[in-house]
Amino acid sequence: VQLQASGGGLVQAGGSLRLSCASSGRTSAGLSWFRQAPGKEREFVATINWNGDITYYIDSVKGRFTISIDSAKNTAYLQMNSLKPEDTAVYYCADKGQRFWGQGTQVTVSS
Repeated sequence: VQLQASGGGLVQAGGSLRLSCASSGRTSAGLSWFRQAPGKEREFVATINWNGDITYYIDSVKGRFTISIDSAKNTAYLQMNSLKPEDTAVYYCADKGQRFWGQGTQVTVSS
């Protein structure tokens, strides 16, 4: 299985970005997003099952980020609104079992 993350970029605080994670197949229960900021450990951000009816977020992004999935395309999305400088990180997608990872996409939020 290969995962391809895209959609990162540079945005001002308060702006929005939408990340995409295209998977070549299904190996577990769904897809997840993680992020790693400079000098910090990688952290979980959000996850969704293939049906799209079960989602979970870390507290710091609740109400700002929305994860969704297009099961027909095996693609998950992360809509990020009201971005903050502390959201700056490389964002990775992975299958829920964390066996397969995408290459990461850089998100930079300027103040």
